[in-house]
Amino acid sequence: MSIGSVLDLLRPDFPDVTISKIRFLEAEGLIRPERTPSGYRRFSVADVERLRFVLTAQRDQYLPLKVIKEQLEAIDSGAATLGVREARARAHSVRPGAPESGRGTPDAEPAVGASERGVRPVAAPRRLGVVPSEISPDDLRFDHEIRVTRADLLDQAGIEEKFLGDLIRANLITPGPAGYFDADAVTLAKTARAMAEFGLEARHLRAFKLAADREAALVAQIVAPIAKSRDAGARARAEETVRELAALSLTLHTCLVKSSVRGSLGG
Repeated sequence: MSIGSVLDLLRPDFPDVTISKIRFLEAEGLIRPERTPSGYRRFSVADVERLRFVLTAQRDQYLPLKVIKEQLEAIDSGAATLGVREARARAHSVRPGAPESGRGTPDAEPAVGASERGVRPVAAPRRLGVVPSEISPDDLRFDHEIRVTRADLLDQAGIEEKFLGDLIRANLITPGPAGYFDADAVTLAKTARAMAEFGLEARHLRAFKLAADREAALVAQIVAPIAKSRDAGARARAEETVRELAALSLTLHTCLVKSSVRGSLGG
């Protein structure tokens, strides 16, 4: 089937998935569709099920692509199995905000079906908690191919034009030169919408923006000498260092906020 047909199959369960996203997952080695003599992608049912598994793990368990890829490699080597029916059932039944019973423990229900031949099933992905280093640098890779129009941003984030305008004026979201937004803008808008339900307006969120800018400036200051090096691969090393430091910074920030909130509640 074509990539458009794959998109039609996935969209009911994953409304945010795009052709660019599927191409990105292919570039990362998570799926390997066949190519026609003319170079067009041809996806199989197995490719679609792998995509369902990847998208479900990202959406519901917040797993980095590195971990998902390791699970798929275990499946490919025969050390684990990915049952088509079980994977689809999990994709339909597990949603954000669902009860957490059974998740994050060694006895959690497998995310994939166990084979009758007795091979080891892949353990259910665990939802991330707040511990050092659990935000992966892979989570901070940018997908430059994903471009979201203003209309799509409003639709995917479930916000009104006025609210988006407030976010832009507060410098929380910035459109690109051509007027497009990136995938993070959708996530940010959804988060801001949720915080607005607690009475926090866009102007209140400026404090988060200023704190993020200060953290980014500190990371840039540390990485600058690496980026300026004339050694081969200096830029790649600098980008990797940025991702690692940013991931640690986010984890540290989360722990500090958790500690401060607990203190303010007298816990």
